[in-house]
Amino acid sequence: MASSRRVERVSSLIRREISQMLINGIKDDRVGAGMVSVVDVEMSRDLQHAKVFVSIYGTEEAKAETMEGLKACTPFVRRELGQRIRLRHTPEIQFIYDPSLEKGDRVISLINRLSAESARKSQQGGEDTEEETEIEVSGEEEE
Repeated sequence: MASSRRVERVSSLIRREISQMLINGIKDDRVGAGMVSVVDVEMSRDLQHAKVFVSIYGTEEAKAETMEGLKACTPFVRRELGQRIRLRHTPEIQFIYDPSLEKGDRVISLINRLSAESARKSQQGGEDTEEETEIEVSGEEEE
């Protein structure tokens, strides 16, 4: 078993190397369909398995196509990692879609919209009630 510090260092190194591969190493057109970024890498304590969390910006079609491309190029990524990183065993790679960045972006846009609306209403002299704000926010989520 590796120490937790070593696990963190290896996961950071794998994250950096996979990010570099996404920029100029992977030639699959499906991976370029959406903007892909590596959010996190979770390693098992024995350094045999790595879960690579990726965030993809684009349409739902582009996201699905990009995930298919990433799953198809997993053997290439593992082989490249084996050549770039000196480890006794190259870990098994598993790509997992992580929507957290998109959710955070959506929350920020909702907050900005609400603050802009409250500023506009305060300039007009009318006061906004909590009930109206809740209806506007819940209506936005349903779209």
